[in-house]
Amino acid sequence: MASRKTSHQNRDNGDKYSILLPTYNERENLPLIVWLLVKYLGESGFNYEIIVIDDGSPDGTLEVAEQLQKIYGEDKILLRPRAKKLGLGTAYIHGMKHATGNFIFIMDADLSHHPKFIPEFIEKQKEGDYDLVSGTRYRGDGGVYGWDLRRKLISRGANFLAQVLLRPGASDLTGSFRLYKRKVLESLVERCVSKGYVFQMEMIVRARQLHYTIGEVPISFVDRVYGESKLGGNEIVSYAKGLLTLFATT
Repeated sequence: MASRKTSHQNRDNGDKYSILLPTYNERENLPLIVWLLVKYLGESGFNYEIIVIDDGSPDGTLEVAEQLQKIYGEDKILLRPRAKKLGLGTAYIHGMKHATGNFIFIMDADLSHHPKFIPEFIEKQKEGDYDLVSGTRYRGDGGVYGWDLRRKLISRGANFLAQVLLRPGASDLTGSFRLYKRKVLESLVERCVSKGYVFQMEMIVRARQLHYTIGEVPISFVDRVYGESKLGGNEIVSYAKGLLTLFATT
């Protein structure tokens, strides 16, 4: 937990953190993830905003987000919905247009990423003035909980292949819990052409190409509590194709 002294320093240094939360059918998860974000960011004294980018969820996620906005205030919860599901990369671009922070967090809204790690991300970024800080499941105390052996093998294998082919300078390429300097994220998103799971990997590879500095924070990844995982056979095939494309073009 941050000390009172640290909290005052956090408030006074002028930094603001915009958390981008792309959502699709997350009505059960959204209240808890928002509560945890407010708890850990508020207690640490950080200046922040949470931007919910809902892609036309049929389960009423947007209505839940509207209730959360009434509870926490329009200055803390910004709703920037889209009419339909248009993909993760475009969700980030959409969110960035409305973000007012000089730092941007990207994370999942399904509780697989715990907001308790956010102060560690911020501390790590300050430590080395890193351009981006990536959560890693594969170093230090990092780990994965709730996956069966098949899923763990797929993830480990995918990451190992990417390490061998791309030599990215980061230990976890497919994770989506990251902190970026705003200008760095804008420049990377402009250059990325991938969609889906390969998008996160391409962001790290492009960062290496552009000589951006990358810090890492070990995180615990917990499989989603509510709803279904979106990883299936099609995503695995897409990942393999994307990996080979990146290998051929970087």
